Amino acid sequence: MLSDDWHLTEDVDDFLARAGDFLCSRAALHNTPLTDLEKLRGRRAAGHDAESDVFGRLESAGEVRAVFYLTARGRLGLTPLPAGQTEVLAARLAALGHSPAHVIADHDTAGGFARSWQRHTGAASVLFWRTHLYRLGTLTPPQPQPDGRGRLTGGKDREQVVRWCREFCVDVGEQSSVDMIDAGSWDESRFGDRRFTFWETPEGTPVSMAASTPVVGGMVRVDPVYTPAHLRGRGYAGAVTAEASRAAQAAGATDVVLFTDPGNPTSNALYQRLGYVHVTDFAGYRFSYDAPRGPCVGAAASRVRQSRQSPPSP
Repeated sequence: MLSDDWHLTEDVDDFLARAGDFLCSRAALHNTPLTDLEKLRGRRAAGHDAESDVFGRLESAGEVRAVFYLTARGRLGLTPLPAGQTEVLAARLAALGHSPAHVIADHDTAGGFARSWQRHTGAASVLFWRTHLYRLGTLTPPQPQPDGRGRLTGGKDREQVVRWCREFCVDVGEQSSVDMIDAGSWDESRFGDRRFTFWETPEGTPVSMAASTPVVGGMVRVDPVYTPAHLRGRGYAGAVTAEASRAAQAAGATDVVLFTDPGNPTSNALYQRLGYVHVTDFAGYRFSYDAPRGPCVGAAASRVRQSRQSPPSP
């Protein structure tokens, strides 16, 4: 394919009108672009970052085959790219003078683009995020489930929700979200639009929490799931995840997904028992533009912190 098969625009509404059906056609695989683009559309409507976001779609025979989006914060998101297209896209973005801070995509596409970007720009790349993607098949709540019940949170729960989200971010090393929460920018954080569910003891004490994204393109992502350290190992995480998953289906989601830490066999086994099925792996690479040219892609794979369940905010 030729590079002019990539059609670029700064108009997110026009972009989604042309690429929305493609994104929804595989909503589980495209869950991150769907949620990111919905947030960007909201920001654009509010007048934020309107001059900096760039969107692109790859067309062949009149059909969309892949998309990318590059945000004002430097996030480059990609759907799976056909063979050779990481080179074409890297050349196109480099020629236009773009400098993404990082790329998020399925494992093969992210690694392929990082290598192509290094060839075209000399930018070194470091793996900073790696995860499994699961999609819910048949929901199977844990048996026996712990005593208590699930409950959607309300306004009176905000302080605890914010505190637990911050604790989650500290646990997984998500410093950018910690900084936003501490700065009072909760609504701008990746948690600001989430729906939260508590698991409570029979006495009404919250012991675990799960959140879910709004329904977009028939998809909901459960993220994050958090239980304070001193309450773990009692079945609360499985119970609250099942409750949040059930609520997502009741809200109309046909694809309910979540990300897991590849290095945590306990959580991976738990989600599979609940009915989640592995789809594919995702990765994120951070770019450095002042490092010497060299074979850096994957060099930090053995050191990358994998415990974050979701990529950073767009």
